[in-house]
Amino acid sequence: MKTKFRIISVFLILLIAVSISPQKISAQGGTISFQVFYDELSPYGNWVYDTDYGYVWIPDVAPGFVPYSTNGYWIFTNEGWTWVSDYSWGWAPFHYGRWYVDERYGPMWVPDREWGPGWVTWRRSGDFYGWAPIGPGVSLHIAYGDGYYVPNYQWTFVRDRDFGRTNINQYYINNSYNVTIINNSTVINNTRVDRSRNVTYNAGPQRDEVERRAGKKFIPVAIQESARPGQNLNKDRLQIYRPQVQRNTTTERQAAPAKVGRLENVKTSEQRKFETPSQKANQPARQQPSQHQRPAEQQKQKPPQQQQQQQRPAEQQKQKPQQQQRPAEPPKQQRPQNVDPPKKADKEKNSQKNRPPKTI
Repeated sequence: MKTKFRIISVFLILLIAVSISPQKISAQGGTISFQVFYDELSPYGNWVYDTDYGYVWIPDVAPGFVPYSTNGYWIFTNEGWTWVSDYSWGWAPFHYGRWYVDERYGPMWVPDREWGPGWVTWRRSGDFYGWAPIGPGVSLHIAYGDGYYVPNYQWTFVRDRDFGRTNINQYYINNSYNVTIINNSTVINNTRVDRSRNVTYNAGPQRDEVERRAGKKFIPVAIQESARPGQNLNKDRLQIYRPQVQRNTTTERQAAPAKVGRLENVKTSEQRKFETPSQKANQPARQQPSQHQRPAEQQKQKPPQQQQQQQRPAEQQKQKPQQQQRPAEPPKQQRPQNVDPPKKADKEKNSQKNRPPKTI
């Protein structure tokens, strides 16, 4: 009798364990719907409905915000060069979906299902590395090819010796030179395939090439799955929430934000310029000034000549005011001839009237 009771008890324990374990797996990685994006990002911005892309998210950030440039940096992981954001919500918009820039409201994020270390297109030019966000509806075959066009002002460039720094924002090249750099650049097409997720992405510059140019080693950081939304970088390990995102079925309730605003009620980029710091409650703990906020002399890295000039005594600087006000220059072999900052016409190519196609 006791033996039979023990057998029944063991059977019940196994049955309970089997019924519970799938739920734990689902919580750890598993799959989610877009509803998680809608719920988790709502406190940090506005969801609006777009006729081309559906629900899109406008982050509540300081003026001058640039995706994959403001408040973050690249680290080398076992997945390639991975963007680490200082924003608490950075686990989602920089690893899922696509960004596009609206002329009036600034950067907007379109959710998508695939996880990647950073959805950008990469280029190299002489002593520079550069990257820019891939727009929505653009196939990866096009995005990683020579013919893909991104407005010049959306590119971020840095000298190869400074790539991989955690304070990389202090070394960005002034974007008034983007046209010259881009015209002398080539695409970095280092594609990888994650067969476990059935995802193809661009891993960025080759590790050995960056090490040679930067003059230092980059030990790969392991990516570890997180059980809850967020990310945390701890020495040699990046914990990040990256579940698989499932498609909505016809039998389940369609995912949607709890609150959907009207676009005309959202503050424009121009209006956000006049907000006080106290109105920005959702900024990261260590807010970095964006490349569009910094004064010209602090905005990008200066060449050695200008750095030396800035260190001169005040009376010497007054004798040559024009030299002090010169913007940073690229290396001599790539020095632009009468290059003007990006024109408005470049930005208008990425306006709502000329958005990329909706379908991939």
